[in-house]
Amino acid sequence: MEQIIFFVVALLAITSGFYFVFAKNPLYSILSLIITFFSIAALYILLNAQFLGIVQIIVYAGAIMVLFLYILMMLNLNKEDESKKQNLSKFIGVFTAGILLVGILGAFKGLNQTTFGTGADSSVGLTKNLGKLLFNEYVLPFELASILILAGIVGAVLIGKKDL
Repeated sequence: MEQIIFFVVALLAITSGFYFVFAKNPLYSILSLIITFFSIAALYILLNAQFLGIVQIIVYAGAIMVLFLYILMMLNLNKEDESKKQNLSKFIGVFTAGILLVGILGAFKGLNQTTFGTGADSSVGLTKNLGKLLFNEYVLPFELASILILAGIVGAVLIGKKDL
């Protein structure tokens, strides 16, 4: 049963990913990207990485996609703007995608099939184990990262604040 769910969710992720690339309307493209992010989160959960699945939903499908939708509404793209794209930018996009395809094929060619294990450890993706690791062995880097994020938030508030 788990394998059937995996293949259905993987097919949904691939289909919505292709629709994201080939959609004419940018709004539909962004909505299909949200479906792709939820599908990837489901794949993480099926791989027993619950923390990554929840972070995928909260950060990517939640915050970043809301930001994309907000920017799309602010830009107010029209169909008239699509015809103004130059052929050079289209060529650069196709050329870059070709280079990416060659890189992916080269990575697959270099894979060694014996490096992958057959079974999954049932305790790898649990948040309990991640919390123990973060707050025992990596407590100093974790706290330094939180101080750095706090400094960034204070800096953004001070820059965005109006002078009185």
